[in-house]
Amino acid sequence: MFVRSKRMKKTFHILLGTNIGDRNKNLATALLAIDPGLGKVLKKSSVYLTAAWGKSDQEPFYNQVVELKTTLLPHDLLKALLQIEQNMGRSRKDTWGERIIDLDILLYGNEKIETRDLVIPHPHMASRRFTLVPLNEIAPEFIHPVYQKSTAELLEGCPDKLSVVKLQ
Repeated sequence: MFVRSKRMKKTFHILLGTNIGDRNKNLATALLAIDPGLGKVLKKSSVYLTAAWGKSDQEPFYNQVVELKTTLLPHDLLKALLQIEQNMGRSRKDTWGERIIDLDILLYGNEKIETRDLVIPHPHMASRRFTLVPLNEIAPEFIHPVYQKSTAELLEGCPDKLSVVKLQ
């Protein structure tokens, strides 16, 4: 059972990534589990073909960012996303390894959360093009709650130079 806020709906952004099997189908399956189960999808970025980050000896990823509105509290949102990953067959063997699906909370409104199992905003989003390029497509003016820069500004200053190519 997940805890929902009775008074407020929060906008949040998640990054979807996959590099095993039918990557388009994996993204579609994850989106079907997310909307309307966790919240209403407001915006979806294009799908991007991205070079593997952190471990280059694997297939490239398909990445996409979605913006949703939810009544789930942050830790319950995390539990729900982890359950979707598990239901789709995700196994957590290797840091930065291949995966059938990866669902990362990037932002939860303007909130800053730092606990043992959850950090929001995502602690590495400002240094990864595969996150910033699709986020910039749907939220270029969003101000990062820690860095106080827009997504477009973060992308402009991003040190990561790995390939990120729009597919669809």
